Amino acid sequence: GTGSINSDYKDWEWSADAGERARLLQSPSVETVPKSEESQGNGLGATSALGAVFIVVNAALGAGLLNFPAAFSMAGGVAAGIALQMCMLIFIIGGLVILAYCSQASNERTYQEVVWAVCGKVPGVLCEVAIAVYTFGTCIAFLIIIGDQEDKIIAALVTEPEEAGSSRWYTDRKFTISITAFLLILPLSIPKEIGFQKYASSISVIGTWYVTAVIIIKYIWPDKELAPVEIPTRPSTWMAVFNAMPTICFGFQCHVSSVPVFNSMKQPEVKTWGAVVTAAMVIALFVYTGTGVCGFLTFGAGVDQDVLLSYPSNDIPVALARAFIILCVLTSYPILHFCGRAVLEGLWLRYTGVTVEEDVVRERRRRLLQTISWFLLTLLLALFIPDIGKVISVIGGLAACFIFVFPGLCLIQAKLSEIQETRAISWWGQVSYGVFMVTLGAFIFGQTTANAIFVDLTA
Repeated sequence: GTGSINSDYKDWEWSADAGERARLLQSPSVETVPKSEESQGNGLGATSALGAVFIVVNAALGAGLLNFPAAFSMAGGVAAGIALQMCMLIFIIGGLVILAYCSQASNERTYQEVVWAVCGKVPGVLCEVAIAVYTFGTCIAFLIIIGDQEDKIIAALVTEPEEAGSSRWYTDRKFTISITAFLLILPLSIPKEIGFQKYASSISVIGTWYVTAVIIIKYIWPDKELAPVEIPTRPSTWMAVFNAMPTICFGFQCHVSSVPVFNSMKQPEVKTWGAVVTAAMVIALFVYTGTGVCGFLTFGAGVDQDVLLSYPSNDIPVALARAFIILCVLTSYPILHFCGRAVLEGLWLRYTGVTVEEDVVRERRRRLLQTISWFLLTLLLALFIPDIGKVISVIGGLAACFIFVFPGLCLIQAKLSEIQETRAISWWGQVSYGVFMVTLGAFIFGQTTANAIFVDLTA
C-alpha cells in the first residue's frame, strides 16, 4: 500500500546494484540482492562492515568540500567552524541510525520508500520532490564548478597579453561551460542505466582526497605570494554561525544513499550500522576539517566560495586538483540526474497507474524529454549564477531536511505505531529526540532558505 517506486516493474528494475538505485553522491557500487520475498530479511548482501564504512565515507565526500574554507570564514573562524561541525555530527549520525532502524522495520530498501512506508503519502511525496529539487540544484552547482576550474586552467594556458576588453571568444566562461556540457555531460545523461558509475567512483575518490592533500600541504608550505588579509577569530554576529550550516549539511549529506548501503550489508543490523556510520562520519569530519581549517587559514576572510579559485592559475599541483575536480563533476552529474529523473518517473508512474511494460515507447520519449529539459535548465541557470556558494545556500537547506526532518518524522511515527500498554522513559526519550530533530531541521531549512532568498539571490 505504500507504492514503492518502481519496485514492482521488472523492466524498470534498474540493477541489483544498490548504488544504482538511490545514489545521490558519488560512491562505489554496492553488490546486493534485489528485494523479493525470498531475500527479505535474510542478510544476503555482499558488503562487509569495513566496505560499508568506505562506501559511506565516499558518499559523503564530494565537490562540496571546496566550499568548506568559506564556511569556516562565515562561521567566524576555526573554533566556531569545528564546534558547529561537532554539534551537528551527533544528529547526522543519529539520523543515519534512525533510517536503518526504520528500513529494517518497514522492509524497504531506499530512502524515499522508507519515508513512504513509515510516514505515509504526503511526507513520501514531499521527500521525492525534495530529492528531485536537491539533485537539480546539485547539478547546477556541478556546472558552475566546471566553469570555475576551466577559467583557471585556461588562464594558465593562455599567457599572451591581451588588450583590455578583448578576451577571446573561446575563453569565455559561458562558451566553455556550454561546450563541455553538450559534448560530455549530455551524452552520459541520456542512457537508461548508469552502470558506468562503478568506474567513475574511483575517480571521485582519488580526486577529493587529492584536493584535500593539496590544500593541507599548501598551508604547511605556503607560497610566498599567498598571504591572508584577515583571519577572523569570532563570528560577527551569533546568527552568522548559521550561514555555515548549508555547507555542512551539503557536505555530510549521505543519508539518501545510506539506506541501500545498509541493506547491502552481509549482516544488516542496527548496532553494526551505528558503528559503521560513526567511523565513516569521523573520517569525513577529519577530511572536511582539514580542508576547511587549512584553506581558511591560508586565505583568511578573503577565501573564495570555491577555495581552488584562491590559488594562482599557474600552480601545477593545484591545476591537477582542478582537473580531478572537473573529472569528478563530469561523472557525478549524470548519476545525480539519473536519480532525480528516476524519482520524477516514479511519481509519474504512480499517479497515472501505467506500468513501463505497457508503455515502453512513451517511456523512451519521456526520458529523452526529461533529460533534455533538465540539462538545458541546469545549464541556463549555471551560466548566470556567479558562484557555488549561492547554490549551496539553497540546496543546503534541503540537505538539512534529509538529515534531520525526514529521519525525525520516521522515528516519531515508528514509535507512535508501537502497541504498548505503558510508555517507558526510553520511548518518551526517543519521541522527544525525533521532535527535536524535526524542529532543528525545520529551523535550519527555514533560516538558510530565507537567507539565500533575501541575501544571496537578491544581492
